[in-house]
Amino acid sequence: MSGREGGKKKPLKAPKKQSKDLDDDEVAFKQKQKEEQKALDMLKAKASGKGPLGSGGIKKSGKK
Repeated sequence: MSGREGGKKKPLKAPKKQSKDLDDDEVAFKQKQKEEQKALDMLKAKASGKGPLGSGGIKKSGKK
């Protein structure tokens, strides 16, 4: 009765990843990456609060 098997098949579940043991170098590297990402996010938030940076261009008058 393969005539009634329409539509998409469900994908097979992926096997769970083995949690590997991290040595001290990897732990320190991941911590450093987290700190750098946190600092970058803070800078982005600080920069987005201000107005446009390059507004010192040619100003046009309303006259023609």
